[in-house]
Amino acid sequence: MEDYKIAMGKRMKKQRKLLHMTQEQLAEKLNVSVKHYGGVERGNAGLSIENLIIVSDILGIDLNYLIKGEESVENIPNRMKEIYLNAPPDKRLRIMELLEVADKF
Repeated sequence: MEDYKIAMGKRMKKQRKLLHMTQEQLAEKLNVSVKHYGGVERGNAGLSIENLIIVSDILGIDLNYLIKGEESVENIPNRMKEIYLNAPPDKRLRIMELLEVADKF
């Protein structure tokens, strides 16, 4: 199993890049050195709970996803939940298969 700090750092880096932010920008907002923040993204350093909350807010990602990699049900679009929950059990399996295919793109 991959170390949670390494996995968390990868999620942070991916989202930071999607937002076109630099490590310097994020480090400044967290009041930590760029070297320390780089260590966080590599999984070699950690952040305080307060800074994890700040990172979550800045990057626009749920804390549960940031730390554990688990998507929150609240983050799933309502229409998607509606379609899945209203489908009969056999159709739910098909919906999941379609999502698996879409995930590969």
